[in-house]
Amino acid sequence: MPREYSKSRNLAVNRTASRDYPVILLEISHADLTTPVRVVKDNVDLTSNGDLFVAMPFDITLPDDPQGGLPKASLSIDNVGKELMGWLESSNGGQGSSCRIMEVLRSDPNTIEWEATMQLDGISATPLVVSGRLSFDDILNKPAVLAVHDQSTTPGIF
Repeated sequence: MPREYSKSRNLAVNRTASRDYPVILLEISHADLTTPVRVVKDNVDLTSNGDLFVAMPFDITLPDDPQGGLPKASLSIDNVGKELMGWLESSNGGQGSSCRIMEVLRSDPNTIEWEATMQLDGISATPLVVSGRLSFDDILNKPAVLAVHDQSTTPGIF
């Protein structure tokens, strides 16, 4: 299903000399974080819906749509601050993190053009980069019920 973008975004992207452009926002959440880590892929900070997103270089491969599998993506953020490393060390490598990816126009940061929330795992860090895998929860392969009644779990009914 194709994404539905606003008319403003379509005009900004298709203009040959536009001062307005889409930017990617990341919001990384974890139980050990009092407030989520919020960054914008740009060189100027941005406030969206009352939240400040700090300008920071990062690369993200957006979710694909593989046949017969779950969409996956990858993320790498420049390791420029102590906050990210401190959180990684105190949270056992960031296990249980989630990452909300959003696209907004710089001129209209309160209108989210599209978003996706994914699990963030496989986090690794070097002195230069913090990277991780993004994926969706595999709900299609989870059992529909918590307990299955068969001869090994409830032999008395068989």
